[in-house]
This record gives sequence, structure tokens and C-alpha cells, in this order.
Amino acid sequence: MKAFKFLIGYIGFLLLVSCSTDNPVTIPFENPEVILSIPENFPEVNNAFYANAPTQYGVSLGKKLFFDKRFSTDNTISCASCHIPSNAFADNKPQAIGVEGRIGLRNVPPIQNLAFMRFYNWDGSKLELENQPLVPIITHEEMDSSILEVMGKLKEDSEIVEMFSKAFGDDEITPYRIYASLAQYEYTLISSNSVYDQVIRNDGVSFTESEAQGYETFQQKCASCHSTELFTDQSYRNIGFPINTDSNEAGRARVTGNMEDYMSFRVPSLRNVEFTAPYGSFGQFATLKDVLDYFDEGVLFSENLDDTFKSNGNRIALSDAEKENLIAFMKTLSDSKFVQD
Repeated sequence: MKAFKFLIGYIGFLLLVSCSTDNPVTIPFENPEVILSIPENFPEVNNAFYANAPTQYGVSLGKKLFFDKRFSTDNTISCASCHIPSNAFADNKPQAIGVEGRIGLRNVPPIQNLAFMRFYNWDGSKLELENQPLVPIITHEEMDSSILEVMGKLKEDSEIVEMFSKAFGDDEITPYRIYASLAQYEYTLISSNSVYDQVIRNDGVSFTESEAQGYETFQQKCASCHSTELFTDQSYRNIGFPINTDSNEAGRARVTGNMEDYMSFRVPSLRNVEFTAPYGSFGQFATLKDVLDYFDEGVLFSENLDDTFKSNGNRIALSDAEKENLIAFMKTLSDSKFVQD
């Protein structure tokens, strides 16, 4: 494991102290940065992480805000209402359910290993995690609020005000500080201790015969998309899933305006996939078996269907035994400690 520790800025302070003993110097607020344990085989963290590295009080504040229902207009829904820790910070509904039972456009994505991601949302509409929180806050089908409304509520809470002061050095509550603290908390949500990880680390754990055979099938038929230790190559692909008929849905094309991206979505990570059913951009499939059956039987053709399917008759052929073993392997990607903490 490698430890990342990013120091905020005591060098200038120490130089100032050493150069002057006549003028009193205000000691900066104490807010040590959090040391994250990151496996050696994981990708590098993204650039935004370096600019907003998690701190002790920033993470505490972010976690507090993550579970705060005042972010919704009627104080009924928090981030954690949809991003449920025991579901790998996803939920078990086909689509997000917002205030007043409103149904969102898409399935709730899990929150894990976000420090290593290059884009956010299923369509990659956000390049930095710090820009993501505003989306659910203002979306009519989700929290249906505004950042000004949220700030007004938080400013009335003396405990929250004190937490902002500890995290940022003064008690000013700003949009960026809200977003930054939420991101700091989410950056700490690293899942890297599954059975698979223990096998790779030679921690005295071995695959069962079924899991080992599933891993072999995975490498042959799945790893071109679900690659790296994140189990996603972070690309956007149209894999021929049943189409959401909502007129607002176009997949990645909503962001790029390019019809070649129509109904393309980010390849999901398979880590903790056991806990994140249902599957698909709007929960089209109830189980992993349903997904594999669909791949085997043949997906929907389109001009921009991913070449992985086009070159194989619009399907990924899988025997019943391969499906069973694949599911066994995918369950080795479950990190029980991550979903219990």
C-alpha cells in the first residue's frame, strides 16, 4: 500500500517565524490532511484531488453534509438517501427517487474510488468531483432546491458553522466550500479489500474453482472494457441495452452533442457490483444473470453499437457454466468492509 500525504502549507509559515521574532504571528488553524491507503496497483489520483486533498475536518464536514436532508427543498432527502452505504453508495431502485416521490432519469451510480476517476456521472458531464454536488441539488426530480437555499439553512445551524470554521479557517459558508467538503469525504471512499484484492496481494486467500474459472472467462470476454484495478476503462460505449424512452435521455450525446455518442454510457466499475442491483442506465436488469443472458441472446443493434458486440454478431456468447462462474468471480469483487463502515 502506498500512502499519500499532501501538506497544505506550513513551509511559508515556518520561514516567516524563523525570519522574525519581533512581530507576533497568528498560528494557522490546525487541520491535518488525511493519509489515504491506496494500493500500489491502483491508477494515480486525478488532478482535482491534489487541489482539494482530504483534511481531517474537511472530511468530517463533508460526511455530515452527505447525510443532511436540508439539501432538499422539503428536507426529506440527503445524498445518502440515494447513495446508501450498504449498497456501495448506490441504491436498489431502477431510477433515483427524489422529493415527493419524483422519478429521476437514471439509475443511481455507486460512490467508490472517485479519486481515480476522470469524469463523473453516467454521461461524463462533470470533469471534477467538486462540480458534481450542484447537479442533484437543483434537479427537479432529485432535491429540487438551490445552493442559496441550502446555504441559508446551514447558516442557521451553529454546529455546522463551527465545522466550516474548523475545515476552512473561518465560519464563512460558500458554495465551493460545500462542494469541496463533500468531495473530500467522497475521495476517502476507497474500495480495495475484496477477496479478489486479497488474492492479488497473496494474503493467503485463494479463488474457488468456480471463481478461478470465472476470472479466466472474465479476462477473455469482459476485461477489454472492465479493465484496470478499477474494473472500468472509463470509456463511453453503446452496448445495446434496452433504450430509455424518456425524451431527455441520449446518453453521452447529451454532453457532446454528437450522435455517435447516442445512448453511450460510462462503463461501470464491477467492484461491489453484487450490492448495486438493478443494473443498466435506468435499471433495466434485476440481476447479474439477467445482464449476462441479455448479452448472450443478443443486444439491440445500432450504428454506434460498440465494436465488441458488432464484431461478434451483436452478442457475447456465454454458456450457462460460464455465466455461473462469471457471477462467482464478480462476487469476489465485493468489499464487505467498505459497505459496512
